[in-house]
Amino acid sequence: MYLLKALVCGKNVNEGEEVHASVVRTGFASSEFVSGALLGFYVANGFIGEARQVFDEMPQPGLVLWTLMIQAYVCLTLLGEALELFQTMRRVGKMPDMVVVATVVSASGLLGDLGVAKKIHCFIKKSGVKVDEFVSSTLINTYGECGSLTNAYRFSQETAMKNTVVWNTIIHRSLEHNNLDLGKQLFDLMPERDVASWNSMIQRFANIGQYEKALALFHDMEISVFRPNTWTLLSTLSAWASHGALEAGSWIHSYVNNNDLNRDGSLDSSLIDLYSKCEDIGKAIQIFEESPRTIRKKQIRNGQIRF
Repeated sequence: MYLLKALVCGKNVNEGEEVHASVVRTGFASSEFVSGALLGFYVANGFIGEARQVFDEMPQPGLVLWTLMIQAYVCLTLLGEALELFQTMRRVGKMPDMVVVATVVSASGLLGDLGVAKKIHCFIKKSGVKVDEFVSSTLINTYGECGSLTNAYRFSQETAMKNTVVWNTIIHRSLEHNNLDLGKQLFDLMPERDVASWNSMIQRFANIGQYEKALALFHDMEISVFRPNTWTLLSTLSAWASHGALEAGSWIHSYVNNNDLNRDGSLDSSLIDLYSKCEDIGKAIQIFEESPRTIRKKQIRNGQIRF
């Protein structure tokens, strides 16, 4: 086994095949550890067929081998094969653990197949297998990608793993599907928020031109344990520039100056874009002239300032 692991690093296929033949002759192929090393060797070298042969040669593959083989298919984007093997695993009575479930949820997400997502959801619900935040958020995202906000919301309410990551995922999907009421309702119900929670809501209200609500949330964020970060400011400035919202954008500019949040000039491009689109060219030129030299060059290249 140690020799095979060394061969994986060196990718010496011929020597690996010789070791494989030796393993079969000496009867070690029935060892879970040895077969796992062989399988890993073939996968690392792109020989998925040979890896599957190693798997099939095991009379009763254990959970480790099932997991390795399913993960191998997903890594090589052979998603149909991964899901088919998962179904076989269930048929033979082998109980998947959280790692296997996480792997097949990833596969269903990459496929964007609503039917597959529903089947995995049903399995999780009936089997009682514990899932972590990765599985929960990935399945919610999969439903979202498939256009099924109803199923995404249902799963988010069912899962026991409902931390900030999961809350943020369902809120993001609600906003993405233009269900602002549900997104805001979930945001208000969150037991704990982080910067991403606030940014999602502020950006969405800003993007649809509801400046008063966006600014109200911005003020609420100020007095929370979190403070607006660069992404908060960039996203709001971009949204208000697109809508020509000079008053709201000017308020953000004042906030930036009062709190000394633009020391490195990283917001200059967004501020120039805002004032240019709102036809306050004098202010745009003023910021341009005060910008560091490297940022001024970037702005000229991007066509924000023309002479």
